[in-house]
Amino acid sequence: MPHANQAPKWGVTSTVKAPVDAILAFAAHHLELGAHRIFIYLDDDNQDAFRILKPHPKLRPVLTGDASYWQGLGVKRRVKHQSRQFENARHAYGRAGDVDWLTHIDVDEFLCPARPVAGQLADLPSDCLCARVRPIEALAATSPGQPLYAKACAQDRPTRTRQTEALYPDYGAYLNGGFLSHVAGKLFYRTSIPDLRMHIHNIFVGDVQNPGQTELFETELLHCHAKSWEAFLAAFHFRLNKGSYRAELKPNRPAEHGGLTLHALFNTIHAQDGEAGLRHFYDQVCTATPAHLEQLQAMGLLRQPPLDLDAAVARHFPDAGKMA
Repeated sequence: MPHANQAPKWGVTSTVKAPVDAILAFAAHHLELGAHRIFIYLDDDNQDAFRILKPHPKLRPVLTGDASYWQGLGVKRRVKHQSRQFENARHAYGRAGDVDWLTHIDVDEFLCPARPVAGQLADLPSDCLCARVRPIEALAATSPGQPLYAKACAQDRPTRTRQTEALYPDYGAYLNGGFLSHVAGKLFYRTSIPDLRMHIHNIFVGDVQNPGQTELFETELLHCHAKSWEAFLAAFHFRLNKGSYRAELKPNRPAEHGGLTLHALFNTIHAQDGEAGLRHFYDQVCTATPAHLEQLQAMGLLRQPPLDLDAAVARHFPDAGKMA
């Protein structure tokens, strides 16, 4: 625990499989926010990224593609990437003795605090073992040079349902908050807690889920889920089969009340109208059109997160181009 007058230190852990520039942007952004330690588990043994990250004193890159890494954890390499995330997050937690708080987020997620994260964590009561950060989803630009916009969603379910169906008349009944990914958000959790087990969106201490959970209202988690039509389409089949649109995830509402999982919704759209149908969905739900922005603004759901990843990378990895 930090001393009474000392700001808590916090860290980030992530299992990543992404191009080098995306990994550097993720790391640089969170260094810029004041992260004391960042554990980056390179899921595809990205040697170029490792070479650039390794010299930085606050970064702990780990190559996980070799069997010896998993043998060291005492487990076989899990087939599902979600299970590899669990194992790596647990490994990071065991190494996080020099930070007071840790959060497990993805490489396309960026913390967006209204004031320093350390100050927000310092204000939490001592019996709070975890603090939830709610997500916002980035919207794709519709023209070159357009500012970055994102959408939030209401926390109470009736309001969220009503707003989503008004925003997206063709698809709102099947979407939770109009998001293509989670609305639960992610957690900061205290380190050095015996028996703490982390999942993607929750923690357990013994049999207790999220003990003392508090909302971190002054921080949002920007999720860059579908930055462009090309990126959406490139990731579509992986997400449909193994990722955030996979079949086993629950629908927004029960099937007996007309609910469809995203898996079923996208399969239906694709079967009926092919890529043109997917493009219609993408244009209505994921893009920063003037009409979409106006509706979000009227509902208090529009965000304009200050994200300057190029500048952050230049500051924290000035020699990255020479090392790549």
